[in-house]
Amino acid sequence: MSNIILASGSPQRRRLLEELGIQFEVIASDVDETLCELEDPIKRAQVLARLKAEDVYAKYPDYYVIGSDTLVVSHKGNLLEKPQDKHHAREMLREQSGGVSQVHSAISLLAPKSKKFEGVETSHVHFRTLTDEELDWWISLGLWKDRSGSFQIEGEGEKLIEHLEGDYTGVVGLPMGLLRRLLEEAGV
Repeated sequence: MSNIILASGSPQRRRLLEELGIQFEVIASDVDETLCELEDPIKRAQVLARLKAEDVYAKYPDYYVIGSDTLVVSHKGNLLEKPQDKHHAREMLREQSGGVSQVHSAISLLAPKSKKFEGVETSHVHFRTLTDEELDWWISLGLWKDRSGSFQIEGEGEKLIEHLEGDYTGVVGLPMGLLRRLLEEAGV
C-alpha cells in the first residue's frame, strides 16, 4: 500500500491525483456532510475536508491522508450543494445562469504524528446565459448528479461556462497547485 491515501471516492479527484504521478490509495470517508451546519461556505468546506481526512486518518495514522471538499456559492449568495433531483438541479443552474459563482475547494492533508496542512482555493465561474433548451440538454446528460452546484467544468460542462477566473482543478474538485504546496510542506 502507498503511504498516501485519498479520502474520497470522487472519480474526478482520483483522476487529478493520478495526473500528479504519485502512488496513492483511495479509501473514501464515511462522513455525513449534512451534520456540518456551518453557514460560511469557506469554513464549511475547510471543516468538511478536515472531517473527511480525520475519518480515514483515524484508521491509518501512519499515512498521509488527503481530505477535500468543494462548495459552490451563486452570485445571489446561496450555497448550492449537491442537487436532490433533476428539478433541484435545474433550479440551481437557472440561478447561476448569466452570473458568477464562487467555487471554494478546500484540502486537509493529515500527516503522520498528527500534523495538519490545510488550505482553500477560491475560483470564480462565469456562466453563460442558459436557455431552456440548454438546461434540458444538460439535465438529460445526468452529469449534474453528485455535483455541487449541479455542474462540472470539464468535458461537456465547458459549454455552460463563459469564463473562469481561478484554478480549473479546484473547480473540478481538487486544486492541484494547493495540493502540491501542502505535500511539499509536509515533506512528501
